[in-house]
Order: sequence, then C-alpha cells, then structure tokens
Amino acid sequence: MKKTITSLVILVLTAGVLFSAPKPKILPQMVTPDMLKNTPALVPDSCVTTGLPVVANKLWVYMSVMNIGDTAAVQSSNWTFDSKPAGSTATITSVPSLGWYKFKTDIVGAYVVRASITTSTGTKDTTIKITSANFVGVGNFDNVPAAYPNCMSCHATWSNFQAIFNKWKVSGHATIFKNEIDSGGAAYYSTACMKCHTVGYDHNAYNDNHGFDDVARQVGWNWTAWSPPKKGNWDSLKTKYPSLVQFATIGCENCHGAGGVHASTGDTTAISIPYKPQVCGQCHEEYWRHTVYTQWRSSLHSEPVMEGRNVADSLRNNLNDCNRCHDGRDFIGYYSYNRKDPVALNKGDQTPIGCQTCHDPHGGSGESSLRVPFAGSDTLANGVSYSSAGTGRVCMSCHSARRNAATFVTVKGSFSSTWGPHENTQGDVLWGKNAASFPGSVFISGSHKNIQGACVGCHMATTTDTGTVTHDKVGGHSMNLHYSSTNYDHVKGCQGCHPGVTSFDDFMAPEDFDHDNNIEPWQKEVEGCIKNLRIALPPVGLDSIDWRIIARDSMNLNLRKSYFNYKMITADGSLGMHNPFYTIQVLLASINYSVGVQQTGTEIPKVFELSQNYPNPFNPSTKIDFALPQATSVSLKIYDLTGREITSLINSKLQPGKYSTEWYGLDANGKQVSTGVYFYRLVAGGNIITKKMVLIK
Repeated sequence: MKKTITSLVILVLTAGVLFSAPKPKILPQMVTPDMLKNTPALVPDSCVTTGLPVVANKLWVYMSVMNIGDTAAVQSSNWTFDSKPAGSTATITSVPSLGWYKFKTDIVGAYVVRASITTSTGTKDTTIKITSANFVGVGNFDNVPAAYPNCMSCHATWSNFQAIFNKWKVSGHATIFKNEIDSGGAAYYSTACMKCHTVGYDHNAYNDNHGFDDVARQVGWNWTAWSPPKKGNWDSLKTKYPSLVQFATIGCENCHGAGGVHASTGDTTAISIPYKPQVCGQCHEEYWRHTVYTQWRSSLHSEPVMEGRNVADSLRNNLNDCNRCHDGRDFIGYYSYNRKDPVALNKGDQTPIGCQTCHDPHGGSGESSLRVPFAGSDTLANGVSYSSAGTGRVCMSCHSARRNAATFVTVKGSFSSTWGPHENTQGDVLWGKNAASFPGSVFISGSHKNIQGACVGCHMATTTDTGTVTHDKVGGHSMNLHYSSTNYDHVKGCQGCHPGVTSFDDFMAPEDFDHDNNIEPWQKEVEGCIKNLRIALPPVGLDSIDWRIIARDSMNLNLRKSYFNYKMITADGSLGMHNPFYTIQVLLASINYSVGVQQTGTEIPKVFELSQNYPNPFNPSTKIDFALPQATSVSLKIYDLTGREITSLINSKLQPGKYSTEWYGLDANGKQVSTGVYFYRLVAGGNIITKKMVLIK
C-alpha cells in the first residue's frame, strides 16, 4: 500500500514534466541599416533584410528559433536544409554573438530549413520555407501600363486589390521618388536615398535580382546625368525609360517580398503579408534622420503583454476581447474592418503593436495614413464618444477602461484581484468620463482633451536633439514623456500652453489637496491623495488594500465605487497630468465615500458631534459616527492610554453631513492591537472631541 501511495505522489509531482514538451518555431530576423552599421557580426554581409520568409535572390537570410511549447529554455539547436533549389550551394552557418543562423540565397526557388531544438523537456524539430525570388515591379504606376510579370498585370482584375492600389498610388510611399528627383528634392538627394525609395535597390552589397538599380543599369539610366533634382526629371524618365517606372517607387515588393516566384507559379506562399513592424525597420531605422523604428523599439508598444486565448466568435471584438488590443494583427482586423482575424495563441505568433497596427501602409484618408475606425467604434465603455480626439482616436481605442462604471460596480458577481476597470484608463481620464459617481458629486473635466491630436499632441512631441542621451527615448513614436535613467521629463508638448516649464514638477497644484500641510506639484498632490484613498480602503488605516475585505462587503456600493475609482486613477499612470482637477475630484470624493468614512444621509447637522462608538466594548471592529455642519478638514485618530497615536482613520477634507467610519483594531502597520482602553479624537473646524472605547478579546 505504501509503495502504491509513493508512486502516486511521484506521478503527481512529475505530471508537469510528463505533459510538457518543446515546440520550436523558426523566426526570420530583420536587419536594419542601423543594425548593419553597429553590429560587427553583420558587417561582412552588408545585407539589409525585412525578416520576411520571402526574400530577394542573392540576399542573406537570418533566422533564430524559440520554444513555444513550454517554458524550458533552448539548450542547443541543429540546422539543416530539407531541400533547396537545384544547383544551390547555400549552407547554414551560425552567428554566435546574436544567437542566429544564416544562409545566402543563390538560386531562385524554395529553401526548406529544418531546425531541431533540445531543451530540458525533450527534443523537437520544425521547418520553414524561405522563398527566394527576383523583383517584378508594380505595374500601372503613374499611368504607365502594366506588363507581365508586374504585380498589377494580374491583380488589376481583382476589385479589392485595385482598391488598395488606388489608395497606394497617391500615398507618400508611392510618390516619394517621383517627388524627390523632381522639383521637391533636396540638393543632397542621391542614390543613397534611393535604396529605400525604390523597389529592390541594393543596400551596400551588389546583388543582381532585377531591382531598380539592376533595371536602371540595363536601360541606361544613371542618376549622375540627372542630378541635382530639378523640374521635369520625372516626366523625362517616364518618356525615355517606361520600364523603370514600375520600380521607381516604394511598391508592393518593398513590403511583401520579391514577387517573381509568386508571379510565375501563382504560389500564394511565395509572397508575404506582413503584420509585424520589422518590414518597416528596413528603412525607418537609419540614424539620424530616419529613426521612427528606433523610437518605437523604446516604447512599451514593442513589448505587448501576451493575452492570446481562444474565444467564441460572439465574444470577439467586444470590450472583453483581450486579443483586439494585445495583438497588432487582431487590432487591424477589429479597428479598421470589424473583422475577426486569427488569434495568436503563443508568443511566437504574436504581432507587436507596431507601424502597421496604427498606420495603413497602403495609404488612406487619415492623417499620416492612420487607420480609420469602423463606424460607431470610437466610444468609451459608457457610450461617450471620443470621435473628436482626432489622431488620438487610435490610441484611445485601446487605452480605455473597457468597463462602464455605472453598471459594473452594481454587479454582485465574482470579485477578484482583477476586478475594476481594465489597465490603461488614459482615455477615460483624459476625457473626464466614466469614474464611479456618488450622490451630489460632480466631476469637472479639464481642457487637455482639446489639445490637437489629444494623446498625440503631447506624447509624440519631437524627440530631443541628436547627441542627447534621451534622443529617440522620449517623444515621437516612443510615446514616452519620462526617461528614468536621467529623471528627464519631456514637456516639449506642454510648452505651447505652459511656456517656461521644464519638468512636471513645474506644474504646481493650487492647494494642499492631500492635507500634508504642503502645496506641492500636481503629481505629488495626486500621489498623496492616492495614498490617502489607499489608507481609507480596507483594511482601514493601513497603506495597502485587501480586495477580499471589499468582496465580503458586497452590499456596500460606495465602497465598490471608491475601489473602482482607485484602480481607474492609478491605472491612468499620469498622476493627474492628463486631467488634474478631474483626477483630484474623483479621488477626494472616493476618500469621502470609501469604507474609511461613509456619508449616512442627506441631512446637514447644526453642530459638530462625535457619537459613542458601537458596539462598546467591541471585538473585532467598532463603528464611529460623527457630524459636520460645514465643509472642513477632518482628523480622526486612535490613541492608547499613554496618549501614543495608534492609527489615523481619517485625514481629509469633508463636505457637511453625517458620517460613519469603522476601526478594525489595527495599528498603523496593520497589526492587531491588544485588549485595553483606547481613545478616539475628532479634530474638525476648530473643535476637538475625545471619547473612550474598550477592546476585549
């Protein structure tokens, strides 16, 4: 019998190991111009690449592998080709300093790569197909007819592709080369710029794969004879070299990969639909002018929390669908089309919140080609529209509470540590809406929502100058307004309305809201009020919150409202800067109505009163009632027989009314006090009233 029990115990203890297994996923890696310049291991290759599984012929392919089956680390990996094009001599070698592997495509066709990983939980392999192809050009650009194998020689017959083409052909991506070589270009415009402004132009190393530079060489076009930019260059190029026009743009293949194999075979896997921002990094990460991708990598958007989970279609794209904001591809489907895209169920499949998430690379009617929400989607959970937020609408579609305070706090159902508004409530706070309200409370909102672009106006203010440690770490697409390493506040977006400010500490509050006898900067006053609310919430008097006590008191609606508001203001993260007066009002009202002190009626008393606690003697808690005939600062503290302060129950400004609070027999550190006689003292409006109570255990 003992042997059987022992076996069962071992089986239970090892169940996690028995049912755990590695699952490899091969990830193609990007190389940006900046990486190429600053990464010694990549310098010999001189190859900028998008990290797509479709590459231009004669370019390097970089790969890594991760384990998505369990949490075990990859201890080793083995890489081989299952197949490659006939005549290919490509070999896979390692890049030890990066943990990558690489090979150079040398023949057009498919390369099937196999990687086998070993972890502490086992060995497993997987494959990926990498397609190497030559470029074919767009077709139909600027009214120059398409000819096979140009992309639009086939895709023009598809209405959805034609609609995309019509947006793209007038976008900045499409027209930049045309404009730059013509009258719009700067005198320094050169072939170095053309690497990003055309289809397939070689980055540094020579590769003959029918890109712009190769076609230009074939037809005899040379920039030297055309520079500097001048009016008429484009029309002359169109007339003399019409076949070059289809490559003289940032076209389909810049983002989807070289299309030669796709065009000749119809293989849909031989072209790529990129949702990850790495494809943008091939051009938008080159110090010092083109550092948008660098800024994005400094943002939290580049490291989204993995929340993928299988949910029913009926639950997709609503306020409870985590996927729509935690995965870039799902956001695109939801925000622009109300479409339900496949859910990324592991980190390997997850799409970061990147360039394509917010911007339509094909172009569009929105500013900077920002995506336009589907009709009626730009509302907070309580139905308030933020359609006037301009470019900030994209931000607020995810940065909102997702729960309607008015109805959410009344539901008595399950209560957990995650109860309350969703994280990142910036939209609700900026708009001054959706906090839980109390009888007679009116929350007045500030004017920051009227800033042009709302969120964008401040968070995307131009980054600091080159040479500064904060360059690309704040502002721009980093969205950051604080750099902790140097304690720098990026207030450039504030200075138009608040000239002279250099940090958030320059924004002084008008009064001592947190009652610490100091008038401080807004953020410190808000921080103090947040602490006061935390102390007022259960367990009362302790600088912490126990949601389990709140859950037990399910009939206390004011308590639930106060807790909701605490989470809403703390989740905003700005410590009042998004909407200072609104934030302070929500906090003060919540302190007044929290479990620390509840208003017991609407009657306004005529005199200050402090009632005898009840029950008395008590164990484990007792209630204390008091009355205020006027608005005033209130202090209610507990003392022992020696006059030593045990804890502070209330330290706040309260409106006229009758109030009740409760003491749980805890000191300021949350420890239970011993049996004995205690005094409680009310200080309010110049009045001091003291009474005695007895705790018996």
